[in-house]
Amino acid sequence: MYTMDENVAVQPTRRRRHSAEFKAQAIKACMQPGVSIAAVALHYRLNANLLRRWVAAHEELDSVAEAREAMALPSAEFVPLQLCSPTPNSEAPDIVIELRRGATTVTLRWPASSAGECAKWLQGWLR
Repeated sequence: MYTMDENVAVQPTRRRRHSAEFKAQAIKACMQPGVSIAAVALHYRLNANLLRRWVAAHEELDSVAEAREAMALPSAEFVPLQLCSPTPNSEAPDIVIELRRGATTVTLRWPASSAGECAKWLQGWLR
């Protein structure tokens, strides 16, 4: 026990331990639009800097999880295709390439007469 005078006794403060549920609730309150971390800290009787650290750690974990998900997606690989050379009298059909990433699909049509340029463009795009 610490004493400032003979009449006033000051008890030392002990560190409080907060449950994971309490931290999650406070962090969720901070993520609401238009809410300041300082206001949430006052409401939960926390130090604002402590709550900022909790929020930053939570955001870092979220960004790491997103990065892991992005890395888990199969990478696109270049697949060489054997094209038959068109006969002089027939017109070659267009090259059709369909690219999918998640829910997005892009279809590309390229004239078969410039297949080499299409291959170069596709190799550059896949890098």
